[in-house]
Amino acid sequence: MSEVERESMEFDVVIVGAGPAGLAAAIRLKQVNPDLSVVVLEKGGEVGAHILSGAVVDPSGIDQLLPGWREESDHPFKTEVTADHFLLLGPAGSVRLPNFVMPPLMNNHGNFIVSLGNVCRWLAGKAEALGVEIYPGFAAASLTYDESGAVTGVITGDMGVERDGSHGPGFAPGMALYGKYVLIGEGVRGSLAKQLIAKFDLAKDREPQKFGIGIKELWQVRPENHRPGLVQHSFGWPLGMKTGGGSFLYHFDDNMVAVGFVVHLNYKNPYLSPFEEFQRFKTHDSIRGTFEGGKRISYGARAITEGGWQSVPRLTFPGGALIGCSAGFVNLPRIKGSHNAVLSGILAAEHVAGAIAEGRSHDEVVSYEDAWRDTAIGKDLKKVRNVKPLWSRFGLVGVAIGGIDMWCNTLFGVSPFGTLKHGKNDAKSLEPAARHKKIAYPKPDGVLTFDRLSSVFLSNTNHEEDQPVHLQVKDMELQKRSEHDVFAGPSTRYCPAGVYEWVDADGNAAADKPDVDARFVINAQNCVHCKTCDIKDPNQNINWVPPQGGEGPVYVNM
Repeated sequence: MSEVERESMEFDVVIVGAGPAGLAAAIRLKQVNPDLSVVVLEKGGEVGAHILSGAVVDPSGIDQLLPGWREESDHPFKTEVTADHFLLLGPAGSVRLPNFVMPPLMNNHGNFIVSLGNVCRWLAGKAEALGVEIYPGFAAASLTYDESGAVTGVITGDMGVERDGSHGPGFAPGMALYGKYVLIGEGVRGSLAKQLIAKFDLAKDREPQKFGIGIKELWQVRPENHRPGLVQHSFGWPLGMKTGGGSFLYHFDDNMVAVGFVVHLNYKNPYLSPFEEFQRFKTHDSIRGTFEGGKRISYGARAITEGGWQSVPRLTFPGGALIGCSAGFVNLPRIKGSHNAVLSGILAAEHVAGAIAEGRSHDEVVSYEDAWRDTAIGKDLKKVRNVKPLWSRFGLVGVAIGGIDMWCNTLFGVSPFGTLKHGKNDAKSLEPAARHKKIAYPKPDGVLTFDRLSSVFLSNTNHEEDQPVHLQVKDMELQKRSEHDVFAGPSTRYCPAGVYEWVDADGNAAADKPDVDARFVINAQNCVHCKTCDIKDPNQNINWVPPQGGEGPVYVNM
């Protein structure tokens, strides 16, 4: 990249990612000091295009960032939670858990059912009104460093690069954007965050980060099936006792219902397909009635950080900091992270603005790292720190134990378990196919259940085909020898977008045929940027990097 002559711009603060964390940081920087120059880069073609979440939002972060927002008429928080249901599903029925047995932190009253993409669009307007520059369609592809190794800025991806790496007729080099500090708010498993965590050893003395994959559909249902303000969570069927995960149904405005399914990515069986488990979930007698006569209007998927308190890496490095889901601030049992993302953006902004006021730049703002565990973010995550490891070790029994642990933390401020470890990462959790049986999933009916390709169509995903593949396989021979021959091609199942195929010489599916000389096919144009492959590949042999800026899904009301 250094051989290409690039235009450059200088700012006080460069922010990567126009999600809740990045936009909150931008807003807070300008609130603290209106004279600061702040730029936000967003790889989506517009703000919100790549944002996907449930979402039931705890407004505590927004309350702190914009105290008067409730008096405004244009905010997106229209549907307040009115009912909170927790279901345990079995193959033949369901049991509703009494609300009084749930720890208070699980109560959703006072929260709002929203499209998080629309929240980001609203926040972007607030930021621009304060003078923040927002550049959608610009993917931050690499970092710049000074002689001492401190981060000094980012370089946006080149446009018009051909598949073979040559410069096409429409080639335009990326820009260099320099800042006194760079805040990384790319979301889960961001490519720059991954580089920084490795380069500066930010995960030292931390537990491995844990992940889930969340798959979501947006439905417009019949008015008689719609209950505005209803929040319903479930766990159990169709997942087995030892496979972690659960679901949500959120009823909000205009007869809309957001339905989603989360599968923890530490599952062992390579034949498991999170997408197919989601489709199967919708057929349960306690679920399917909501969608009768309705219409599916959108689809998407993304990875979710689940490690929590003990997996958050060191947040600061020379020249910048991690914020939001790049840091891993999701509260797993609450299935919420946007409030902590906003709060982390606020906190980082205040410490960075303070450093700039002192005349500093490109150093490590250690005070942000030192502060977060004593803030509302730390208090939120500490109470639930053992839920994930208990669930991973003991399955559904662990969920009950985790509930007791949350009560102990809430009532007494301590846990009988201390702080449990997560153990190995999610890639190492996968077991060879020989230890497991194939799972026979029912064919989709096209009414309630669907296939992957028709689902991807609803995500409005688009990538130019004549560009370098942004899903980089480091060692193709290893992929065949291990991912295919030993693990029966789990990439064809964990990917919710049909990106990966193993095919034989005749083009037939060959993922579960270890004796066949199969070829790995990557349909990168289908990618919805969930990054599950980067997490779950058993050899960590697939590296997700941003495609050309503006490409990928275009989520509406998600």
